Amino acid sequence: MKVQVSRVFHALAGGQLRDLEGVPLAGFAARAWAFLIDFAIVAALAIAVGLLVALGRRSGDSPQPLVIQFDPFDGAWGLLAVVAYFALATRVGRGRTIGKWLLRIRVVSLVHEQMSWWHSIERALGYAASALEGGFGFIQYFLHPNCQTVHDRIAGTIVIAEPKHRQSEAADGRESDAATAATEPDPQPGPVPDP
Repeated sequence: MKVQVSRVFHALAGGQLRDLEGVPLAGFAARAWAFLIDFAIVAALAIAVGLLVALGRRSGDSPQPLVIQFDPFDGAWGLLAVVAYFALATRVGRGRTIGKWLLRIRVVSLVHEQMSWWHSIERALGYAASALEGGFGFIQYFLHPNCQTVHDRIAGTIVIAEPKHRQSEAADGRESDAATAATEPDPQPGPVPDP
């Protein structure tokens, strides 16, 4: 049985799903690069915080080397840092982390019009489920008809591609004059008086 993977969303039910019908889905490469960018940001933030903590604990002129360790897969603090970043960035960025913003992709809820705190946390925790079994949850992007990974299905989300010209407008929720002008009909000229 061959699964047909489409590059646009196809609704399987009504409601919010019908509003998303035909929306272009983000490619796997864009999603992977966005994740790597975001993970690098989490690591950099964790190292910066670890450095501050280590410097605060260091006593005077100690000749001891300064050791900073960040392992998101070993211990509660690493996991908490990853989940907190992805949940906070997704919610505050209205479906976009910094990596997703750079690659012009966005997480969209299939249930609600915007990402809630719970959706954002649920999706962030879902990354762990996608990483299980050698990352097979991420590979399911290629198997699911709407390119959903395990964490997408857990949180009830999809990742869409945003057009270039809409990126800056979507960031602050405004429509540009050009976009508005393109959607509004041209004013009809009135009767021209005879000279």
